[in-house]
Amino acid sequence: MLAITSTTIWYTMRATGIVALVLLTGTMVLGLLTAGRTASPTWPGFARADLHKRVSLLAMVFLALHVLTAVLDTYVHVGWAAIIVPFASPYRPLWTGLGTVGVDLMVAVAVSSALRQRISARTWRGIHWLAYGSWPVAMAHSLGMGTDASAVWMDTLAGLCTAAVVGALVWRISDHRRSRDRAALVGATTRATPLPPTTRAAQPVGIVTSGVGPRSSSTATRLLEKERP
Repeated sequence: MLAITSTTIWYTMRATGIVALVLLTGTMVLGLLTAGRTASPTWPGFARADLHKRVSLLAMVFLALHVLTAVLDTYVHVGWAAIIVPFASPYRPLWTGLGTVGVDLMVAVAVSSALRQRISARTWRGIHWLAYGSWPVAMAHSLGMGTDASAVWMDTLAGLCTAAVVGALVWRISDHRRSRDRAALVGATTRATPLPPTTRAAQPVGIVTSGVGPRSSSTATRLLEKERP
């Protein structure tokens, strides 16, 4: 019975770790696409943001299951302290520590998102940047620590996840440059375009506008003379 339980926990730990990696990859890709704010009639920005939030929550659930089963596994001793303290585990401290760093970064991002209405936008944005560091750390942990790291299917999955993140990152950088160039072009065009002749000639000669309506030039002159010291 103990052997069956230990085997079940071991397989659960492996499965939840792989699923968490895939979901974290999806979170990264959706986060990059949402940050681009590119308008799409078939996939609006609010839909991307909502999907990004749901995938992030699902990744946190599988991450919690992966961490719990890793600690409960009797085959190796990870230790409860290794959940939050990097490199505190006696079992393969480097790769286990990288996993702990990834967990800490994701927890920090999750807590900042939950407190978004209570903290400044700059603080939230700065903490949220940590999410970009959690993915490569999690990938290194999976390839260095995972039992299936030498399997062909795991290498293929890691390659697909890496290609997805790199592709989204390249798209985000190019989209940012295009947006910056468009903004610069619009600003230069606005500064270089003179007012049309109809705008300059729209005000009749001899009419002075004020807050209550047009007045004749003689009335305006009398008012100005009246206000002189």
